[in-house]
Amino acid sequence: MTDTSVHAWPALPVDAWADTRDTVHMWTQIVGKIRMALMPMINHWWQVALYVTARGLTTSVMPYGTNGLEIEFDFVAHTLELRTTDGRQRTLRLEPRSVADFYAELMATLSELGMPVRIVARPVEVPVAIPFASDHEHASYDAARMHAFWLSLVQAERPFVDFRSRFVGKASPVHFFWGAFDLAVTRFSGRTAPRHPGGVPNCPDWVMVRAYSHEVSSAGYWPGWGDEGAFYSYAYPEPAGYRDRPSEHGRYDEQLGEFLLPYRTVREAHDPDALLLGFLQETYEAAADCAHWDREALEAR
Repeated sequence: MTDTSVHAWPALPVDAWADTRDTVHMWTQIVGKIRMALMPMINHWWQVALYVTARGLTTSVMPYGTNGLEIEFDFVAHTLELRTTDGRQRTLRLEPRSVADFYAELMATLSELGMPVRIVARPVEVPVAIPFASDHEHASYDAARMHAFWLSLVQAERPFVDFRSRFVGKASPVHFFWGAFDLAVTRFSGRTAPRHPGGVPNCPDWVMVRAYSHEVSSAGYWPGWGDEGAFYSYAYPEPAGYRDRPSEHGRYDEQLGEFLLPYRTVREAHDPDALLLGFLQETYEAAADCAHWDREALEAR
């Protein structure tokens, strides 16, 4: 039987690991940009995301000519593992170190493997975008807290995958977007959406236009809101009546334009999976009903 008890969901006070979170966020952006450089474009930028593994987060195998490269954050051993399909492996330590230092060693290691990669070497979707090579401000790494965050991703992914399985229309994988540092899953109505207005910090508007080319109901987990992070759900475009739908499990945040459910509420629940699934389902139904999706055709029966 799957253990969904409160003890499987770690406590993760934001104040206790914010510096580590912000440093690792930049590290994942570097690795994610390597993935973006090596992968062909897939709708809505799905090719750039990372994936939860039994030890951390991975790029999965990326093509490099006729060879292949995988980069994995191992939050058990606290290493960054580079593996090639011809059997070579290199390891970088995850420890208190600056973004500039991490970036320099990773790029040097790729060159040493004969796999140099050119990226746009500055972060996106953050208010202040310090170029990676110059970022000595972010240099924290609390191994225990980072391990706990990875465990929270493991726990969240399970109900996210369950939720995704209930939809036969177009749906994203459950994947980790390094731009915002969140785990997400998205359902699509099948209809195109109005042009997205953009406005995301240090991110070209055309990126959001490609991301939101079609109507969506999207949900995820971000470790920044409240005292322990939160689960979120939103619709784009937001249909009339959506924000006024009653929510048994969460609340609509007017400033963010999203429904929120605190992570702490989930982890302290008697059945965290059921609570989270209830939130995902009710907010999806709010979007689908208010926007008149063809639910009969889109949902698994």
